[in-house]
Amino acid sequence: MVPLRGLPFLLRVGMTVALTPPSLTRDRFCTVTSVNEVASRATFSGIASIDDAQAIVGCHVLARADDVVLDAFEVPFADLIGRGVHDERYGDLGTIEEVMETPANNVWVVSGSSYGEVLIPVIADVVRSLPDSGTIEVRIMDGLIDGAPSEGAVR
Repeated sequence: MVPLRGLPFLLRVGMTVALTPPSLTRDRFCTVTSVNEVASRATFSGIASIDDAQAIVGCHVLARADDVVLDAFEVPFADLIGRGVHDERYGDLGTIEEVMETPANNVWVVSGSSYGEVLIPVIADVVRSLPDSGTIEVRIMDGLIDGAPSEGAVR
């Protein structure tokens, strides 16, 4: 999911939303059943199979204005900036400097002294532990990092 025109991710569990354009084979309105703000993902009532999910690709998710509270909204990524990232094979990778939002998944830009800048896709196969605070545990996929630290880096 990609928020429209740079808006923050505003879906919350229990919201009633409309999927547009409407379809003759599914309800136009559904309820948000789960939300993962970090990965920009949500699940909806009535979308129970891969065929159902494929049928809503390209749809817009519309919420009632009364259900959206922008004044009290905090950017969900703000708490990630500056957090340490540790890989089970490569050790400490550095800290999150930026969160890039892409159509497929978010990407953390991690900077550190050992490996320089590392782009980490925020997907279930990579992010092992995402506590409310402290170091984030990941398992970098093969090919995203060279086996050796950057030249002149201190391990």
